[in-house]
Amino acid sequence: MKVDFYTSKREYNENKKEFDDAVINVMQAGIATLGKEVVDFEKSIEEFTGAKHAIAVASGTDALILASDILGFENGKEVITSPFTFLASTSCITRRGGKPVFVDIDEETFNIDTNKIEEKITKDTVGIVPIHLFSQMADMDKIMGIAGKYNLRVLEDAAEAFGMQWKGTGAEYSHAGTIGDFGVFSFFPTKTIGAYGDGGMIVTNNDELASLARMYRVHGASKKYHYDYIGYNSRLDTMQAAILQVKMKYIRENIKKRETVANWYFDRLKGCEAIKFATLKGNQNPVYYVFNILTEKRDELAEYLKKNQVQFSIYYPIPLHLQKCFSYLGYKKGDFPVTESICGKILALPIYPQITEMEVDFVCETIRNFFK
Repeated sequence: MKVDFYTSKREYNENKKEFDDAVINVMQAGIATLGKEVVDFEKSIEEFTGAKHAIAVASGTDALILASDILGFENGKEVITSPFTFLASTSCITRRGGKPVFVDIDEETFNIDTNKIEEKITKDTVGIVPIHLFSQMADMDKIMGIAGKYNLRVLEDAAEAFGMQWKGTGAEYSHAGTIGDFGVFSFFPTKTIGAYGDGGMIVTNNDELASLARMYRVHGASKKYHYDYIGYNSRLDTMQAAILQVKMKYIRENIKKRETVANWYFDRLKGCEAIKFATLKGNQNPVYYVFNILTEKRDELAEYLKKNQVQFSIYYPIPLHLQKCFSYLGYKKGDFPVTESICGKILALPIYPQITEMEVDFVCETIRNFFK
């Protein structure tokens, strides 16, 4: 049996008429940048997340870049983050000369080890970029406490965290991305809510920051041809917004389906001593955007899965502190041992709302056969 890591075709076929109508309506009405569909989608995100402002941009990467620029991550200022993430989480800091300062991860959650943040703070530190990774959020109680103590800005990289909620020691849950100064989402096709191309969103509860983000996405203009800042050209495509608006109708159902699939994996791989899973920590509601396992025989298992037509992914094979593009920072192998260890053991299995129980059964059977 061939098992895809992800396919958009099943979701499209489930709601074909709605997707077709959404796209055709945009074309019939006449294409407009930042049109009604974009505005409507921004409002849907505000309602779903509880954010006061949602500003749609061209990609999750652009969302990080714009937010980093606005928050002053530049000119040698230091920003604390994790080396266990996608490039964009850190490259956004360096775009205007900011300096990433890495902190190792928690070996059970794969998120930044909040107990190690404070020791990295210097007179030049201006911010923290926590990455809510895979299925759960970083400890936002500790992060916001540290940020308040040292007057630091917090940019939540919630690119993978749509739908996740943090309560911690608070009275109620807060959606990922709405706790710090800025939060960002990615609508890359494989995400929990994904477009049929690129797309991103900036969220904030700060009126001033929201106003700046809206200007920065249109070249820094307060109104047409009146430029207050050197901004960017980063607008969510109207057609992608129309597609995403259809998907918002089913987002709660799809998040629940992801949980069901994750539980199939937990159940069928239970007792396999060669495999470990991440541990959920803190009072929060997870979303299973990715389902990872850890194994000492990762590379051998990956080859076996490939031979048996089971697709997979590895997030991430090389930590950022060992990437060539960040060699100028002076880090070396051994600086972040937990991150380096996880990079050699982690493997992501197929998970998306339309995957079947039979397919999950086959994936798990294949894994068990390998370890026999």
